Amino acid sequence: MAEVQNIPAGSTTAGAIAVAAESTVATRMSAPPSFDVADFPVPHGREEEWRFTPLERLRGLHDGTAVATGEGVKVAIEAPEGVTVETVGRDDERLGKAGTPVDRVAAQAYSSFEKASVVTVAKDAVLDEPIRITVHGEGGVAFGHQVIELGAFAEAVVVIDHTGDAVLAANVDYILGDGAKLTVVSVQDWDEKAVHVSQHNALVGRDASFKSVVVTFGGDVVRIHPRVQYAATGGEAELFGLYFTDAGQHQEHRLLVDHNTPHCKSNVAYKGALQGQDAHAVWIGDVLIQAAAEGTDTYELNRNLVLTDGARVDSVPNLEIETGEIAGAGHASATGRFDDEQLFYLMARGIPESEARRLVVRGFFAELVQQIGLPDVEERLIAKIEAELEASV
Repeated sequence: MAEVQNIPAGSTTAGAIAVAAESTVATRMSAPPSFDVADFPVPHGREEEWRFTPLERLRGLHDGTAVATGEGVKVAIEAPEGVTVETVGRDDERLGKAGTPVDRVAAQAYSSFEKASVVTVAKDAVLDEPIRITVHGEGGVAFGHQVIELGAFAEAVVVIDHTGDAVLAANVDYILGDGAKLTVVSVQDWDEKAVHVSQHNALVGRDASFKSVVVTFGGDVVRIHPRVQYAATGGEAELFGLYFTDAGQHQEHRLLVDHNTPHCKSNVAYKGALQGQDAHAVWIGDVLIQAAAEGTDTYELNRNLVLTDGARVDSVPNLEIETGEIAGAGHASATGRFDDEQLFYLMARGIPESEARRLVVRGFFAELVQQIGLPDVEERLIAKIEAELEASV
C-alpha cells in the first residue's frame, strides 16, 4: 500500500506543504492507444491521465494549436564506430514499433513530425563509448521522433541531453533485440520557460536488459511518460529517475511497466527534491501484471524530500495484478520534510548548516546518480544539485 511518512496525506499544515498519496488503479487509459490524434479528445483536465497537469501552460500541445516552427530544436548525434545513424521519413517501418501513443500530445507528436532520427547498434556490437544525442531548443515549437535499436546481444549506453528553450512534443522508441543491454540517460536541463512532453517506449527482447535513468531539472512544464513492454520471456527493466523541482515548476513523471510476458522483471526507483513556492512534482507509477505474465518479479519506489514551504507532491503508485502466479510484487511511496535530526547530527560536529543541507540532499540522490555509470555525467548532475541548493540559501 502507498504510505506517506512524516506528513499526513493531503496536509496543508506545518508550513503549507501539500502532499497526496493514492492507490487507485489507473493503468487503463481513457482512450485506446492510437497513432491518430483524432482518436483522442481534447483534454479538459478532469481525466485521470491529465488531472495533475496544468494544461494552460502546455502552449497548445494538447489542443492542436501549437504549430511547428523552423527554429524549434536542433538535434546532434555523436556515435562511436559501429553505430549507424540515419534520418528517415515517416514511412520507415521502425517508427512506432516499440509502442503506440497513449495520449493526445504523443499522438500529435507522431502525426506532426517530418523526419526522425534512427540510431542502430549492430548485432553483437559492444560499445566502449556512449552514444550522445543533444537536443537544443532554439525558442520555437517542435515535434520529434527518435528510435534507438540494438541488435541481438549488443550493448550500448545512450545519453540524451535536452537544453535551451523550446516547446517540444516527442516520442522516443527503444527496441532491444534478444540478449541486448541498453542504458539510456535522459537529462532535461531546459531553460526556465521550456515545455517538454515526451513518451518513451521500450520493447525488451528475450533475456534483454533495459535501464532508464530520467533526470529532470529545468523547464516550466516537463511531463515524461516512460513505458515498458516485453517481447519475450526473461527480460529485465530498471527505471530510475531523479528530479529537482524549483518554485513555479511543474515536473511530472508517469510510468507504466506492462508485464505482458511470463518470467520478466522490473524495478522502479524515483527520487525528487522540491523547493520554493508552487513547486509541483507528480509521480505516477503504474505496474500491470497481465494474466499471462506468470513468474513476474516487480517493485516500484518513490521518495520525495520537501525542502521549503509552499511545495506540493502528488505520488501515486498503482499495482494491478491479474494472476496469482508471481515471484513478487510491491510498491512504496513516501514524502517528507527535511530531517532536522540529520541536520542536528552534522551541525553538532562542526559542519555549517548550509553544508549540512547539501550533504543530506547529496546522500538522498547518491544511489540514483551512481546508476548512470558515466563519470562526466554524474559530476555534472552533482554540480547541478549543488547549484540548486546554493540558490535556495
